[in-house]
Amino acid sequence: MNLKNQRRIAAEILGCGINRVWIDPNRIEDIADAITRADIRTAIDSGAIVALPKRGISRARARYRAGQKEKGRRRGPGSRKGAAGARTPEKRQWIQTIRPIRRTLKELRDEGKISKSVYREFYMKAKGGMFKSKTHLITHLKMEGHLKEGN
Repeated sequence: MNLKNQRRIAAEILGCGINRVWIDPNRIEDIADAITRADIRTAIDSGAIVALPKRGISRARARYRAGQKEKGRRRGPGSRKGAAGARTPEKRQWIQTIRPIRRTLKELRDEGKISKSVYREFYMKAKGGMFKSKTHLITHLKMEGHLKEGN
């Protein structure tokens, strides 16, 4: 049966598109006889014709992605824009490297484990960027015999 006209009228009355008009498959004969707008209104009131809910955009994929990002995923090289220095500025990296090195040197000097001259020498080397970490500094001090292996 061709219910194209009934579907069109129902869409106008319901204020929706023809694709959202649902016609009860058990009452197709009654609806086929409904040719006036009044007949279609009666069918809508009786529940033979219903407007289906609007289809939205699913948030499932967005939620999954957000969950992955919370776990620290999706941060690989393909997702990065800008240089490494844009994500963590070079100055901030330098500060995070030099402060522990200088703190260690001061502690060793104050505890008397290294002399003032050795402190000054290694302070200047650290300033020049010779040591990449606190461990690297201590390794150099031990290698050059300024710090005993036990300390």
